[in-house]
Order: sequence, then structure tokens, then C-alpha cells
Amino acid sequence: MLKGSKLYSILFNKCPRCQEGDFFVSKSAYNLKQFDKMHETCSHCHLRYSPEPGFFTGAMYVSYAYYVAFIISSFVLFYAILDINLDYYLVVLLPSLIILTPFFFRLARRTWINFFVDYRPELTKPEANPVKATAHSEVLP
Repeated sequence: MLKGSKLYSILFNKCPRCQEGDFFVSKSAYNLKQFDKMHETCSHCHLRYSPEPGFFTGAMYVSYAYYVAFIISSFVLFYAILDINLDYYLVVLLPSLIILTPFFFRLARRTWINFFVDYRPELTKPEANPVKATAHSEVLP
């Protein structure tokens, strides 16, 4: 149902161009030895995930936005709606931000690359992409 949308690629760790190959090596964000390891290229369409040095620097701003959204929504839920004491909220908030760091890191990188790469459904067919990755592989659309 979501396939073909940028949301599918972001939520399910898939290549933004073909939505077939995995983006990160590990499926889990909490495999702490490999949570930040990305594939060099897509195993299906051979898109280079890091087209230039420093490409994912902009993902820090996306990560910041996710943190702010989480903090504001949790504040509204716990303090404004559930009327929980602010001290208890802060005691729960700080460890939860540390625990969510690998998740937000990966989510921000997948979101960032989806700003620049569009889904191309013709690449989902195996016969449509017989060429292996070369030095002249397409970087971005």
C-alpha cells in the first residue's frame, strides 16, 4: 500500500530509488556495533548512497527536527494532557532521548536522501537493470 512513496523507503530501510535494496547493513537500529553502517550502493539498482563526502551532514538538521517533534509531543502528552509532574517528565525524557539516538540517526539519514532521490518504478523489475555497478554508475537522478 505504501510502496512507491517516500514514506515506504524511510520506514522500511529501503533504497529511495527502487525500494528493493536495503539502505543500512543491519535491520535493527539497536545493533550497536553496526547501527550506523550503510551499504555503499543499492544491491538492486546500484544507486550510490553517499554521492559526495559530507552528503549526510544535512541529516543532522533532520535529526534535530525529529528530536524537537518528539520532545514537544511527549511534553503535550505527559504534562498538558496527563497532568504528570514536570520533574517526572524530565526524568523519563532524558533517558528516552539517549535510547532513541540510534533510531533517529537512521531515520534522519533515510529522510535526507529521500529529499534528493525519487522513486523510479521501472527499476523494480529485475530485467530492467542488467548493468552492474561501475565507476560511471548513476549517483543521483
